Amino acid sequence: MFYTYILQSKIDNSFYIGYTSNLKRRLNEHNKGKSLATKLKKPYKLVFYEAFLNKNDAENREIYLKSGYGRKTIKKLLNKYFGGVA
Repeated sequence: MFYTYILQSKIDNSFYIGYTSNLKRRLNEHNKGKSLATKLKKPYKLVFYEAFLNKNDAENREIYLKSGYGRKTIKKLLNKYFGGVA
């Protein structure tokens, strides 16, 4: 199983999008500062994830969510589920 996920910084509310085969381990790595891309804005909370059967689908979803249309999709998803997180 592979996951595409969205993290939100507890420091400035910015988002980080990624994919992994081990969601719990990856969140811990982000919060321990082991990722250069997220090191300065830790800690993070997991605000959304999707599960996929293969790596390619998870990676393609990550690419889409990082696009302009994907960012709009994120705002819609998070507003729908959390009422204004985005």
